[in-house]
Amino acid sequence: MNNDLQQQNIEIATKWFQAFNDHNLEQLLALYHDEAEHYSPKLKVRQPETNGLVKGKAALRAWWQDSFNRLPTLSYRPTTFTVNEQRVFMEYVRSVENEVDMLVGEVLEIADGLIVASRVYHG
Repeated sequence: MNNDLQQQNIEIATKWFQAFNDHNLEQLLALYHDEAEHYSPKLKVRQPETNGLVKGKAALRAWWQDSFNRLPTLSYRPTTFTVNEQRVFMEYVRSVENEVDMLVGEVLEIADGLIVASRVYHG
């Protein structure tokens, strides 16, 4: 395995958590390829017409800006990273004031130093 790529992918995941917890949309989007895809069960519920999948930075921006606006106390606490040269599987705890904490799994697919796809898993 290529340890340099693995370390790079861990750094991307670490920056991802920092940007999310800071609600810094520009830093978050900078980690993604322009044509990146994102799937989330919450997206499927809130925007059924997407069937849970958005594509491209404009759609990502709209989704996350809405999330940050609706959930000003949203934060993620990472618990586990499993990494290889192409992916990071992250487990984390999603916290929002007045909601029960939720355990989440998410896969980041990474190519050329950018996230090209992400997929969220939770109950």
